[in-house]
Formats: sequence, structure tokens, C-alpha cells
Amino acid sequence: MRLHKYLSLCGVCSRRCAEEHIKAGRVTVNGRKVRVMGVTVDPAADRVEHDGSLVLPPAEHVTVALHKPRGFVTSCRHPGERTVLDLISVPGRVYPIGRLDKDSTGLVLLTDDGRLHLALSHPSFDHEKEYEVRVRRAIRDEDLAALASGVVILGKKTRPAQVERLGPRAFRMTLREGRNRQIRRMAEAVGNEVLSLHRVRVGPIVLGELPEGRFRYLSGAENEALLKLLETKK
Repeated sequence: MRLHKYLSLCGVCSRRCAEEHIKAGRVTVNGRKVRVMGVTVDPAADRVEHDGSLVLPPAEHVTVALHKPRGFVTSCRHPGERTVLDLISVPGRVYPIGRLDKDSTGLVLLTDDGRLHLALSHPSFDHEKEYEVRVRRAIRDEDLAALASGVVILGKKTRPAQVERLGPRAFRMTLREGRNRQIRRMAEAVGNEVLSLHRVRVGPIVLGELPEGRFRYLSGAENEALLKLLETKK
């Protein structure tokens, strides 16, 4: 593995930042300073230090994708309610990333990786979330345009969104923010009501054909895509 990538995966800093640290002589491999790019390391055999501190590979984390059914709360514990953890059986303890309200369905990510959880849950981390929405009344083109440009909910205008009509009463919406019951409130702002809300994508992870109520482990490529997404936000 390239040294700068190893430093990034171990949580020292981003790849770009790691390159600068290498050039500045702040990184040693087996006791020798490395100042040139392109050096590779074997995490199982080489001793890498950054500013004199040993750099260790992260423990293997678990991240899963769940197809949440209606009626489950996206929480670790909610007395009297069924939670998404009731649908998960994995080694260790995983936590849901963000929220999907009880009446909504679709993709929920859960992880034991604290760094990933913090980054994807924070309001400033504007990764895309894609939803398929069905409303009670036929929705006008001007209403879709208003949803796309932003409407005022709870005294604040929503950020621009991508909106695509799927039918007379259905549309697809992609958001880069996650305010409480946002899409439901947005529909109310244009005089309509959400009947069903289904999340099909979070960042680079798509729900696909995963059956309702089932979960799957993310693939290596999906985990790598999430790591790259985190790097772009540093």
C-alpha cells in the first residue's frame, strides 16, 4: 500500500495532507525518514511513525445497509417501539447513521465506525440522500420547481434540491441536508401531503434489490467509496 494512503486509512490525516507530511520529513518507515512519494509499506511488517508516534492500522469495522420497513424507529433504543437494531444481527454493536422516520422506508446505514458515523451524521457533511416520494394530490410542475429551488419550513428556507417527476403524484428528490421530517414539511409547504417516503440512496450507497427488512454488509468497493467521500470533506 502507498504510504500516503496508509496514513489516511489509519486516520492520521487526508491523503493530500499525508503527502505534505511525508515531504516535510514527519514520517518514518522502519526508523528511516521518508521524504519522497511513491514509497509502499506492508502494514503487517513495516513500522510506520508519524511525528514519533506509531501508526497502527484501524480495527476492522462493520458497516451494513438495511432496508427499513415502515413502523420501525431509527434508533438504538426506544421504549415501546421496534427499532432498526431489531432487524440486525452482526458481531459487536452498530449504530444507525442519521435518521429515517418511523413511517418511512428504505435505506439505512449502520456502523461501528465512530469516525464514519460522526462524519455522515453531522449537518455540515452534505452528502446526497435520494428519495422516492408519493403524495396525496396531483403535484403541479410549479410545485416541483418550488421544491427544487427551496421552500421555507420552520422559518428557514431549504437548500436547493434535485427533483424529478415520476408520475402525477410521485417524484424523486435528492437532498444535501437532513432536517427533521424535511420532505414531509416541504410537501406541506406547497399544499400537499406525503403518503409514502422511500430512501433509495445515501451518498454512494444504493438500496438496490435488497428485500424489505433485510440487511447486507457493504462490499469492499462500497467501503472504499465511503472513505473517499470522507476524504473530499477534509
